Amino acid sequence: MSKFSAFEVKMRAAGMGDAPVAVFRRNYDALLRNETGLIPEESIVPAVGLPKAEDFAEGDAADFLHQTVIIKLNGGLGTGMGLLGPKSLLPVREGVNFLDLMVQQILSLREQSGTKVRLLLMNSFNTSEDTLAHLQRYEAEGFADAGEVEMMQNMVPKIDAQTLRPIEWPADPEQEWCPPGHGDLYPALVGSGWLDRLLGEGVKYAFVSNSDNLGAVLDPALLAFFAESAAPFMMEVTRRTAADKKGGHLAKRKSDGRLILREVAQCPDGDLDKFQDIEKHQYFNTNNLWLNLEKLKAQLTEEFGALPLPMIKNSKTIDPRDVKSPAVFQLEIAMGSAIECFEGALAVEVPRSRFAPVKTTADLVALRSDAYEILKNGQVRLREERKGVPPDITLSGEYKLVDSLDALGVASLINCRSLKVIGLVSFSEDVVIEGDVVFENNEEGDRKLPTCKIIPAGIYTNRNF
Repeated sequence: MSKFSAFEVKMRAAGMGDAPVAVFRRNYDALLRNETGLIPEESIVPAVGLPKAEDFAEGDAADFLHQTVIIKLNGGLGTGMGLLGPKSLLPVREGVNFLDLMVQQILSLREQSGTKVRLLLMNSFNTSEDTLAHLQRYEAEGFADAGEVEMMQNMVPKIDAQTLRPIEWPADPEQEWCPPGHGDLYPALVGSGWLDRLLGEGVKYAFVSNSDNLGAVLDPALLAFFAESAAPFMMEVTRRTAADKKGGHLAKRKSDGRLILREVAQCPDGDLDKFQDIEKHQYFNTNNLWLNLEKLKAQLTEEFGALPLPMIKNSKTIDPRDVKSPAVFQLEIAMGSAIECFEGALAVEVPRSRFAPVKTTADLVALRSDAYEILKNGQVRLREERKGVPPDITLSGEYKLVDSLDALGVASLINCRSLKVIGLVSFSEDVVIEGDVVFENNEEGDRKLPTCKIIPAGIYTNRNF
């Protein structure tokens, strides 16, 4: 019996089908081969001269909208911010959360086009129940039926780091499983039957983005460009800034000329300076992707149902809250890395406004401020005055959890370049922060800033505010 057999038995018993099993087998074999996935600088050249979305004519996307599905990755809980439920239910403004805005975006597209643009949520076992319960308020609009809006993300077993066999944890059996990363989109489309169903309904194109990226609304000009290009795959990228230098970048592989993604974990130590050179490697992946579903089906058939995506090995403990619990490996794949699997794949440079993810409470502080605006179509974007650059916000540990932001309050940040808050501070209504500002309170209790006060650039301690 092979080492993998125990994993297959476990996955089959949990209801996993051929596609997720095949992908996990590929990743597990890569683990056994001790693959590093390193991409040396000498093996790539920078991606340059990409087409810019701002140069695209509006075009007539009406012929393509009825052939398009919008897929939102909605499997995350946002536990890093203290959330117990789906991150998409996190309020963005009073009475409006991420999921409400996603629905608003779809309804706006339907109204504009006269076409029933389809929304498909890739939920996880952690987010499905709460998400579907919230969607009941949109029953009249057709979003309450799980069979019409939901595709379930797969689960994969955690691997015992000592034995490389399935870990067992009787104290909490759910901890024996983990999500396989957003690259699970491809096996989930196949295994759920959604890929064949969509193609059978005449749906040819998919626009995919993260549910926490409220800048990622379907752009008709991008849809028309992608459809008319006949490309199998297209990635939206944007310019790296100093804040992005540690993140992955787009490049072109010398051996075959294909576009690839290189993450920092794939960069040899000796190439780190070049990796972080944002003038040389100019673009990063927004995780807004466009798929030609007919060509995806053909590629999956050619690859026996599993795209050969680079395996990502994460070292964890089986109970993430207990550092003394047994060590495990969690194997993941990233959906953007599929760009290297398709001959003729494209990348297009988009404005930073299409990338507005919320990963931390600092991101949420910026999003809730007047630095961003919510358009009638449900899109959230930086205001024009920001010129594509969000405020750079740093919060001390007191603000790690979402609940702590209620005491902090919401200040005007439209003219704020950077804000750093150390210790307990409260913004009264109408406080305006401008330039580079630091607030530091090293005493017990919070310090409240008075109403209607403009705070110019500077460093403010508990003695002078």
